[in-house]
Amino acid sequence: MKRDARLYDIVQELRDGRLHTAAELAVRLGVSTRTIWRDMEILAASGMPVTGERGLGYMLRSPLVLPPTMLTPDELEALVEGLRHVGQEGNPKAKAARSLLYKVATLLPQSGIEAEP
Repeated sequence: MKRDARLYDIVQELRDGRLHTAAELAVRLGVSTRTIWRDMEILAASGMPVTGERGLGYMLRSPLVLPPTMLTPDELEALVEGLRHVGQEGNPKAKAARSLLYKVATLLPQSGIEAEP
């Protein structure tokens, strides 16, 4: 897993407001605890509101607020349909489409989109 994808996944884990240990995150992401420590330092240095320390755990200090995504209901429906179509087995871009659909569902929870991680 590339670092950018891993950092994104760490942020998604931390968005639940709970305290997460580096060991827990490492198991979920399939990396070492030391890698999580380095990643947390990168997130903190980039301005992400993370707090915590080795041995205790990490969490977001404040809710992560993303800019509003302004899509009409028809645009959202077209996007979801397109991603589901491309996400079908056998398509070389299926994995990317399913990942993007998951991200859209995460960013727009009020839309009721169901997507698997």
